[in-house]
Amino acid sequence: MTMEQHTPQPEIVVPEAEDFLPLLGTDHVELIVGNAKQSAYYYMHAWGFQPLAFKGLETGSPDSVSYVLRQDKITLVLTTPLAAGGPLNDHLNRHGDGVKAVALWVDDAAKSWKETTSRGAVSVFEPETQKDDNGEVVLSGIETYGDTIHVFVERKAYSGVFLPGYVAWSPSGTSESLGLKYIDHMVGNVGWGEMNTWCQFYAKVMGFAQLVSFDDKDISTEYTALMSKVMSNGNGRIKFPINEPAEGRKKSQIEEYIDFYQGAGVQHIAVATDNIIETVTELQKRGIEFLKVPSTYYETVLDRVGEIDEDLAPLSELGILIDRDDEGYLLQIFTKPVVDRPTMFFEIIQRKGAQSFGKGNFKALFEAIEREQSLRGTL
Repeated sequence: MTMEQHTPQPEIVVPEAEDFLPLLGTDHVELIVGNAKQSAYYYMHAWGFQPLAFKGLETGSPDSVSYVLRQDKITLVLTTPLAAGGPLNDHLNRHGDGVKAVALWVDDAAKSWKETTSRGAVSVFEPETQKDDNGEVVLSGIETYGDTIHVFVERKAYSGVFLPGYVAWSPSGTSESLGLKYIDHMVGNVGWGEMNTWCQFYAKVMGFAQLVSFDDKDISTEYTALMSKVMSNGNGRIKFPINEPAEGRKKSQIEEYIDFYQGAGVQHIAVATDNIIETVTELQKRGIEFLKVPSTYYETVLDRVGEIDEDLAPLSELGILIDRDDEGYLLQIFTKPVVDRPTMFFEIIQRKGAQSFGKGNFKALFEAIEREQSLRGTL
């Protein structure tokens, strides 16, 4: 991956954030899955990701296999253990398919590790240099919520396809890209009373600032409630909303997630597109299932959000939600869980100026989630 291939996203300055941990963007997201070969096929043919790199028995990796996929600035690594026992199997047995590592692209992985561990982060591994004929990469890692980790990736002296140990991978019969551009934000679900703890972690340990806060009055329905705070690094390229349950009459989606994931973890990955109608239309053709709000949502939505560029009819037909803030508006839609357990899902988002997270859609969205919970018998 050359620097030209990995151009940073535009900056959004967050004045309250500190700059001791400069982050250039999301380097990659690694998921531990039960069958990496089949998962790779799913993300390529349903989601339009392109094959990039491979590591496995053929490359001298006896314990695990990894497939690397990319779509524009989004890089997914799908990893499966090849033998019984060990931490990969422990992660899989406890959580099912899910995100293990949120890797952050930095200029100096050793400095990033030192800055964060000196402020209280628990080290996963100290800075290590990996080399091959294409140069060298420096990696280091720290713990965050649950069994999730952050890996700092320094690749300025590397010109290879992904990381040392990987080889280029280009199978035949791939599908076209669906216009997904970059990761807009990644949401973490944590347990009762843990939201502020992890928000303080991102503020103290990583220099993030709080962008926005939602309490149970903002995010509640007749039955369930949750609370959320959005943390962002200084240039706005990395945004991590953190959710926790709140008291309600029935089990919230956060409680359901934590029960099935058996702890805190990444709930959803929000991916950006420049044309959500085209992207979602093609995703639905390829079999991706989305949450649907009642058609009555569209009877009054323009009274709330005002004039938009798009025709309302295709948005209504696809189930795309609309919200507005002081900067503009956004369009968003959420998939049903993309794994067997009711845990991880994706959000598709198109920002037309708005920098917010769809507060006006919360009630309709969470009622849609509750309908799915009711079908699963977990509400």
